[in-house]
Amino acid sequence: MNSRGYTRRTILRTGVMAGGALALPGLLSRRSHAQSQTIRIGFVSPRTGPVAAFGASDDYVLKQVRAAIGAGIEIDGITYPVEIIVKDTQSNPNRAAEVANQLMLEDEVDLMLASSTADTTNPVADQCELNEMPCISTDTPWDGHFFGRGGDPSTGFDWTYHFFWGAGQLVDCYTSLWDQLSTNKKVGVLWSNDSDGVPLSSATTGLPPLFAKNGYEVVDAGFHQPLSDDFSAQIAKLKAAGVDIVSGVFLPPDFTTFWTQAAQQGFRPKAVTVAKALLFPSAVETLGGNGNGVSSEVWWSPNHPYTSGLTGISSADLARGYEAESGQQWIQPTGYKHALLEVAIDVLKRSGNPKDKGAVLDAITRTDYKSIVGPISWANGPVKNACQTPLVGGQWLAGSGGTFDLSICENKSAPEIAVQKAFAAL
Repeated sequence: MNSRGYTRRTILRTGVMAGGALALPGLLSRRSHAQSQTIRIGFVSPRTGPVAAFGASDDYVLKQVRAAIGAGIEIDGITYPVEIIVKDTQSNPNRAAEVANQLMLEDEVDLMLASSTADTTNPVADQCELNEMPCISTDTPWDGHFFGRGGDPSTGFDWTYHFFWGAGQLVDCYTSLWDQLSTNKKVGVLWSNDSDGVPLSSATTGLPPLFAKNGYEVVDAGFHQPLSDDFSAQIAKLKAAGVDIVSGVFLPPDFTTFWTQAAQQGFRPKAVTVAKALLFPSAVETLGGNGNGVSSEVWWSPNHPYTSGLTGISSADLARGYEAESGQQWIQPTGYKHALLEVAIDVLKRSGNPKDKGAVLDAITRTDYKSIVGPISWANGPVKNACQTPLVGGQWLAGSGGTFDLSICENKSAPEIAVQKAFAAL
């Protein structure tokens, strides 16, 4: 049943309000009118815990977007103040579900936003689907988000929409990097036993069949528990198989442990290109000299040619602004956090009535928007609820003072994003 009809939750809420109105009609009327004019957006992200790096630029992005909104947004001649309510998941999927319910049932948000790994986006989206709440999410491979929630491509979901790249794009950019080297085309893979690693390890919808399709032999070293302290068995297996390339999914601290132990055990492949762990300069810096030449996917960078449809800021200026304000190097999630809020504002403006959840949902499905991470539209996605965004591959190269710079080394599937350097063997 959609939001234009009645649900048990709305009936219960309406009943409570009606009972209160009998006792305090004037006060409730004034309060309801004031509340009804404020649009509330829930913003769920990991600010603390093992994947807190994904939320490191949240405050900067929120500041930019709040400044752009100012006193509010105009919808059909009415100016609505906008309140963005931020909740920290503490990098815990149970906490993510809990705060999503708080935002819906206590804060009564009009639209939910979630980002940064499947441990956030999946539980939040599941709660939104259950409670008939419009939800937009990002920063999780769309396949892991959709299939990790039990999505059926023939039907999809009703209330939850996601934009990001997928496993096919990841494999295309990885193999486009590796094709620049002379290797035996043997890839050793390791998987974090979590909500990102498990779906990407799938023999049917994950990375292994796609690597094979691109001409690479896969040597699977299996799963490891998050925050593992010993990768000796996996390293021995990869050495025995003679792999020239290492890939897979790691948390940043797990990759540091793996790569340090690999060096200690004399294992140095020609390329190491892994998802999740090598997105952040801080993670590469912890590797010291062993960080030079490691590689990863590049979702967004100052080199991307896209601008914000909300503020007009360029990717380069957004990255520079973050560096100036934080004193840290730019990070990839910044562009996607900005795009998530951009799309949300665009959806609300087009809804006609931001207090009608059905109208907000309709506006999501009709999105055709140019964001700072590229075009966003769910009209022609790989499945009903997913929109693919551009992805390229890059390599970390040592800079000055122990820092590392991420250079784009392939753009096979997104030629509008310029290549900066050729890919080099470790």
